[in-house]
Amino acid sequence: MSWSGERRRRKKAVLTALFSCLGMLCLMGISAFAFHLSAENKRMSVETDMQERAAREEKEFQGEPGKDAAARTDGQSSSREKEISEADRLSAQVESIIQRMTIEQKVSQLFFVLPDSLSKVSKTLEVGELTCEAFRQYPVGGIVYMENHILSEEQLTAMNRSFRELGQETLGVSPFLAVDEEGGTVTRIAGNQAFPVENVGNMENVGAGRDSDQAYQVGQTLGAYLKSYGFNMDFAPVADVLVNSENTVVKERAFGSDPNLVSSMVEAEVRGLKGEKIEAVLKHFPGHGATAEDSHNGYAYAQRSLEELRETELVPFQAGIDAGAEFVMVGHICFPLIEDGQMPASLSSWAVTELLKGEMGFEGVAVTDAMNMGAIAENYSSAEAAVQAIQAGIDMVLMPADFEAAYNGVLQAVSSQEISQERLHDALRRILTVKLEMQNR
Repeated sequence: MSWSGERRRRKKAVLTALFSCLGMLCLMGISAFAFHLSAENKRMSVETDMQERAAREEKEFQGEPGKDAAARTDGQSSSREKEISEADRLSAQVESIIQRMTIEQKVSQLFFVLPDSLSKVSKTLEVGELTCEAFRQYPVGGIVYMENHILSEEQLTAMNRSFRELGQETLGVSPFLAVDEEGGTVTRIAGNQAFPVENVGNMENVGAGRDSDQAYQVGQTLGAYLKSYGFNMDFAPVADVLVNSENTVVKERAFGSDPNLVSSMVEAEVRGLKGEKIEAVLKHFPGHGATAEDSHNGYAYAQRSLEELRETELVPFQAGIDAGAEFVMVGHICFPLIEDGQMPASLSSWAVTELLKGEMGFEGVAVTDAMNMGAIAENYSSAEAAVQAIQAGIDMVLMPADFEAAYNGVLQAVSSQEISQERLHDALRRILTVKLEMQNR
């Protein structure tokens, strides 16, 4: 072979090897790039999956804003609609009863009387024929018991049952069935040996313990045994603040002299009573704690300004109202620094309409203290006291000295428009609303 031929052969071999190396390098580069690209794609895919999973979890935790907001709005609207619907239904029931009542029945509902006022027999112990006839003629709004109407568990339960049935038969609603059962010195049942119930003691001692749970237990205890005997209402708690430490009328019956302490106790007892389906009555509005006199015997005076009342005496009443008390008993107390003359709060439009129902926003039933007490009975006839009380904004007149005279006085005042139909129907709506709420629960 010639040298030139050999040289061409070697050159060709070198070029072949060179191209082979270049090819291998290219293939390695492409493979590396492909591997890198695959890895990057995989990493991005994993990150995307993680982001999507996180987003799903966030939605599950928080909910979809639009959807959840709509659901919440729908739920709230449904709840409001239900409340409105129930209120409308109750209002319609009340109006239906009022429309079918005679004027005599309407006036009768404004009275809270002793069984004796119907039977004309002292110490009435049963609902006999005379009582039934009288109730059908005067279907009073409420019956209140004293010690001489309470003999035994069986007798008391039967008597309350009979009055409930009479109310249903006559108007389709039961009367309020009440008793003064505060505990301690003021009890009609716990003080009777025929009744195996606990006397919860004076509220002065309960207040001294400064434990509102104890006041709640008082309400529960009272409510439980009152309910078992057929009552639906208790003339308790005493919401008076003991401003005058020498006051003997409410000293043992009041929770104390600190308005905030009294408020917490009153609120707790109201809840305890209502938990047993017994309506509470806050007394003696606007406050009997500053008096020196006893309104059982004659006029009682509280030398208090309106500002002082707002800072002290009214505080527990507002707490009780806010806790759900449907009744406020207005006392026969005069406030000469606020109203001129001898004007008991129970006959005062300032006390009942302006202060209690206006400023304090009370929508329940305003009831007088017993109208046979000296402060009223010695200064007014039964008729004029009842008429003046209802004109002032009172919804129910408690225990007039002469029921028939009081009833006839109010009937005449309504007929002559001395008591307007608007005032009459406002009182009836308040009374019947509470009665229907009690029956429906």
